[in-house]
Amino acid sequence: MDFIIFIAAMGALVFGADFIIKESERIALHFNISHFVIGATLVAFGTSLPEMAASMMASAQGKSDMAIANVVGSVLFNITLVLGIVFFIAKKMAPKRDLFAKDSAWILMPVIVFMIMIYDGEIGRFDGILFLLMMGAYLFFLFSSSKKDLEIDEELVKESFAWGKTIALLFIGFALTIGGAHFVVESGSNIARTFGVSEWIIGIFLISLGTSLPELVVSIVAIKKGHADMSIGNIIGSNVANFSMVLGGASLLAPLHVNMQTSQYDIYMMIGASLTLLLILANKLYNRSGAILLLILLALFIQNTLSTL
Repeated sequence: MDFIIFIAAMGALVFGADFIIKESERIALHFNISHFVIGATLVAFGTSLPEMAASMMASAQGKSDMAIANVVGSVLFNITLVLGIVFFIAKKMAPKRDLFAKDSAWILMPVIVFMIMIYDGEIGRFDGILFLLMMGAYLFFLFSSSKKDLEIDEELVKESFAWGKTIALLFIGFALTIGGAHFVVESGSNIARTFGVSEWIIGIFLISLGTSLPELVVSIVAIKKGHADMSIGNIIGSNVANFSMVLGGASLLAPLHVNMQTSQYDIYMMIGASLTLLLILANKLYNRSGAILLLILLALFIQNTLSTL
């Protein structure tokens, strides 16, 4: 029964995020915001809601391992799985924005701050406040540095905009996301206990993989429509949100304790994936060469995870 609940709850997370993504994008486009900014803010926050809901629910229930593992795994899957697939299927990918020059710091900075915070084995409430401040700094940076990237969607400007419908769909999306997160954590914990699998493994693999599905779907759709900036912006913004908003919010509910003995390999793999993404941006490897690098890391991660079961 727990498996059925887990799958259904994961489906609710994905569908809820989809509602939020579509309506957030409609709002942003209606007010003429660039594709990169849309991807890095509204769409990124929408696709990060499942992670946020799942980690905050886990934190409220005293399951620190699951809350942190969900973030570490989501960042890792976002880079290796999502961008790996995007780079592999993209025939021609030429972002208009100089991603390495403008955004590389926001790939590395959250990881560095995270490593400093877990040095003492705990992410406390003060750390959570600092994470949230980092999110504010990221938003300020985006909107102050992306004014030249603005694009006008003439068709959408002409379209009548219904706030009532948009707010209703956003409400449904939030309800599905939060409710789904509750049952994902509960059923995931039950599955872990049944098979003797740790909550860290459930969080790092099953929950983080499931909550990364919105990023995967949105990024593939964006690249198919020729919006490379939105696709990559979605992942960079999602990863910043995962560290700052997800861990920040979860640690405000309750301090999160980190067991470096069980999480060390996964955290190092996440760092490796982040550094590989920087290498790809620096050399503009938005092709199958970059995809292969990322998918190799993903294969190593999955192989190690399965060997511990």
